[in-house]
Amino acid sequence: MGATWAEGVRVSENSVVRHHDTLVIGGGPGGLFAAARLAERGYDVLLVEEHGEIGRPVHCTGILAREAFGEFGLGTGSVLNPLSQVRFNSPSGLQVDYDPTGVDAVVVDRAVFDEEIALRATAAGARLLASQRVTRLEVTASGVTVTMAGGESHSARTVVLACGANYAFQRQLGLGMPSVYLASAQLELPAECSGQVDVFFGSQTAPAGFAWAVPVSRGEQWHVRVGLMCDGDAGFYFARLLERVREAFGLRDIESVSPRRRLLPLGTIRRTYTDRVVAVGDAAGLVKPTTGGGIYYSLLSAELAAESLHAGLSEGDVSAAALSRYEVAWRERLNAEFRSQLALRMLAQRLSDSEVDGLFNLAQTDGIMPLVYRTAQFNRHRDLIAALFKHPEARKLLFRRLLS
Repeated sequence: MGATWAEGVRVSENSVVRHHDTLVIGGGPGGLFAAARLAERGYDVLLVEEHGEIGRPVHCTGILAREAFGEFGLGTGSVLNPLSQVRFNSPSGLQVDYDPTGVDAVVVDRAVFDEEIALRATAAGARLLASQRVTRLEVTASGVTVTMAGGESHSARTVVLACGANYAFQRQLGLGMPSVYLASAQLELPAECSGQVDVFFGSQTAPAGFAWAVPVSRGEQWHVRVGLMCDGDAGFYFARLLERVREAFGLRDIESVSPRRRLLPLGTIRRTYTDRVVAVGDAAGLVKPTTGGGIYYSLLSAELAAESLHAGLSEGDVSAAALSRYEVAWRERLNAEFRSQLALRMLAQRLSDSEVDGLFNLAQTDGIMPLVYRTAQFNRHRDLIAALFKHPEARKLLFRRLLS
């Protein structure tokens, strides 16, 4: 980001620098977009990010439905390439190809994507403070005070928790932990050839989850984002996965690479608001339970949070009762979708390898793929899930596992 980052003012330990309207903890898409939307409404906004650069390190695969750019008024300079044909691989090696052109999803450069939102936030007047980790958060009747690792403090009327899959403050405030989560590991590597998107299932590949390899184009150089979500040691399964895709993408010198590892929430925290505080995106557990994708829901929850904070700040009431409208808003938009996705996620995690193979057999021979083409939407899976449960053979297989 360079000059777009405001330089932090050094003060004596535990002193308060300035009283802001909103302090945002975390500089991912959700935190940046919340900062931008509040600053655009004229509020004094400070965003604090523990890392030195926006968009780094990369924590996700960076796949987004193209329609999201228009929905949130975002530029498309971060788009690297469209999502190409996807090949699904079963535990025993059965394969099903899927052409998602109707879904129109793209792969983005997360650093550029995040930087574009950061520029929007700073252009609106938000101040961004880099390389500062918040270690203490204190909520009182008169405001919120946050303290950095170096002792610098800031106060604000309200706080947005956008700190990703880190739940120390949520636990402190009684907001809880995600109801469901898996471990994840991912890394982008230079590739000698483009390949195609591959998705892998199986207890020996990614128990209770799945793995992926997504090619990305950076000018004349191809890269591949390799990752997985699983129950267990994500690093162990990641090393296996690299060997599996090594030849297809022409990967070299992979023996010493180390993936980014993190907790991947697949269910929401108990409550996403309290007095003066709201949580958005991964910090609220607002991700797709089916795939763990979170960019879209980070942006949407940030938009809804900004609307609720604007109402509370303008009315002079930022109590939990007033900010509960934020949770009401996102539940009205997302609750039915999340419930359907989570139900399928919990059932899928219990399927044996032979049962997963059985679903692949149905996809190859018994009309499941037409359902997918007819009902699949990138950010909304409820219609597809309902269609699967209406398919006689798929329903029989899924309910057999459910009843067992």
